[in-house]
Amino acid sequence: MSPKWPFGGSENTGDTQEQIPPTMTDSAANNNDPVLTFEGKRYDLRTLPDELKELVRGMQVADAQLRMHEDTLKVLALGRQTLAMQLNEKLKGVDPLPDAE
Repeated sequence: MSPKWPFGGSENTGDTQEQIPPTMTDSAANNNDPVLTFEGKRYDLRTLPDELKELVRGMQVADAQLRMHEDTLKVLALGRQTLAMQLNEKLKGVDPLPDAE
């Protein structure tokens, strides 16, 4: 389950975080007191300076972009595999050049 981020920066889409271990989570997602867990330490998000809250938002955007691009790479790899299978099938009716000696 993906972490739910404070400040509405990222939605829980049901994705797993197995490929990239989370370094930042909101451990109190179901609580009214948002807690940032970062590198094993917990912080009260309400008391962090605005500059740090902006950094948290930036991390959320970066995480979302990484997930989006990982999904794009999966789609491209699948498309490439499909093209290779089609090429292989179509080349069955074409005589290859003789091996160079």
